[in-house]
Amino acid sequence: MVKIDVFGFVKWAGGKKQLIEQFKPHFPKKIEKYIEPFVGGGAVAFYIIQKYKPKEIILSDINKELINAFRAIRDDVDSLIAQLKQHKEYHGQQAKTYFYEIRKANPEELSKIECAARFIYLNRTCFNGLYRVNSKGKFNVPIGKYKDPDIVQENKLRKISKLLEGVKIKNESFENVLNWAKKGDFVYLDPPYYPLKKGHSFTTYSKDNFLEEEQKKLAEVFRKVDKKGCYVMESNSDTDFIRELYEDFDITVVKASRMINCQGEGRGKINELVIRNY
Repeated sequence: MVKIDVFGFVKWAGGKKQLIEQFKPHFPKKIEKYIEPFVGGGAVAFYIIQKYKPKEIILSDINKELINAFRAIRDDVDSLIAQLKQHKEYHGQQAKTYFYEIRKANPEELSKIECAARFIYLNRTCFNGLYRVNSKGKFNVPIGKYKDPDIVQENKLRKISKLLEGVKIKNESFENVLNWAKKGDFVYLDPPYYPLKKGHSFTTYSKDNFLEEEQKKLAEVFRKVDKKGCYVMESNSDTDFIRELYEDFDITVVKASRMINCQGEGRGKINELVIRNY
């Protein structure tokens, strides 16, 4: 039996690595085409690719830098690893000064490989691995306290590069899943979760919020993809609002640990929902 590694190359708020075991009974028995429009850290995608070996895979996210990193790993992992080794060397010499110098850099002025390396470097060295941007879309998380952060991850990146061969990687909004999905496809939705408390968004993935109106739009997309005859599974927070949006579908509770949270009291086991149309 081939061992399946569950991993990601970035720390990601709401990442699903810890939930794969609980998800296994909920995945379809067979997956020919896999679509994930909120790919995030990619833990579910990497599991699905290894376990089911779909013939066609579409991964997408609204986060431009994240998607650029996925493409860099797929297309030129050697150059990316070389850049990350440089970051590791300079970070080791003067971590704080170097971190803020790299954070200040404008990703629009960097090459695609430099941009991807910056993104991964900041993710591996920033406070709690949190991805957060301000209203102008600028990354603004401070440096974290790490003795020897795993910046390069060479073996992992090479394995991911192989997994991503032939995978379509898009930087588009989730609504576009309607253009990609056809009958029989498996679509997994992992949006920014609806906050458990009013006004307490878990994190900011982009400069645009994902609250009531966006969640309603997502539920509408869920229904449209369902009518196309796709298998659809979604993860979201266990709130009355989300339960009401999907009351016509199968809802299961899983237990998740919040590992990335700027407030210590926000960590611990919480209920999350798995919503399915099958």
